[in-house]
Amino acid sequence: MRRAGPEKGRPAVMSLSETDIERFARQIVLPEIGGAGQAKLRRARVLVIGAGGLGSPLLLYLAAAGIGHLGLVDDDRVDASNLHRQILFDTADVGRAKVEAARERLRALAPDVDIRTFPERLTAANAVRLVEGYDLVADGSDNFATRSAVHAACLAAGIPLVSAAVQGMDGQLTTFKAHLGPPHPCFACLFPEEPAAGALPSCAQGGVLGPAAGVMGALQAVEVIKELLGGFESLSGWLLLYDARRSAFERLRVPRRADCPLCGEYPGREAGAVAVPG
Repeated sequence: MRRAGPEKGRPAVMSLSETDIERFARQIVLPEIGGAGQAKLRRARVLVIGAGGLGSPLLLYLAAAGIGHLGLVDDDRVDASNLHRQILFDTADVGRAKVEAARERLRALAPDVDIRTFPERLTAANAVRLVEGYDLVADGSDNFATRSAVHAACLAAGIPLVSAAVQGMDGQLTTFKAHLGPPHPCFACLFPEEPAAGALPSCAQGGVLGPAAGVMGALQAVEVIKELLGGFESLSGWLLLYDARRSAFERLRVPRRADCPLCGEYPGREAGAVAVPG
């Protein structure tokens, strides 16, 4: 579905600076974006969980696209083993806090972007506080507990979550908007049970192809921008799978489960009563 064309976006162009109009000219000319869309991106507030292999290209593309306000949650430091896939950083950043190095790089790319950094690990205890005030959250974390906690916080706050993952040469991407009700599924509809310990190897154990992480981070940025602009087909209710070995994509339907303990409809369910898992 197409967004409003340039004629409808003309008044919004006037609210952008001359620098903005020049910098984002190739986006503004797109009928799916226009001046109104670019102004909407400038006002948008996006929280990114993780500055790793997914978060690196995601953050770079969001800043480059003109997202006005970015939050970044990451408690890690740059390690030499990160550099083959975490393209936000270079060799001189090894040992630095990722949020500090990322903020410096993003401001060099987009000086006008407002960046807030949170040098902490997102948990069930702080997830609600961290997502507060944002329009959308993009999750690139690497463990089930963090993914579950950030989803529950977004569900409670009523904001979309664009979630990506990569392992080895495989990637997956989806959007969660279960707060809108049926037919949108939630995280528990897709993953009803936590994987057994050791079932999903870490990057250190199983490895990861750097460009495969780049593909998924770039796709995640596209979905974030689409959700912020509105008017596009959403990935909510779909799981996009990427197999780098075969250069293949596959889209699987994810139904909303009526018996889901998190979002399912059943007698006695109170609207908005969503518990963040502890």
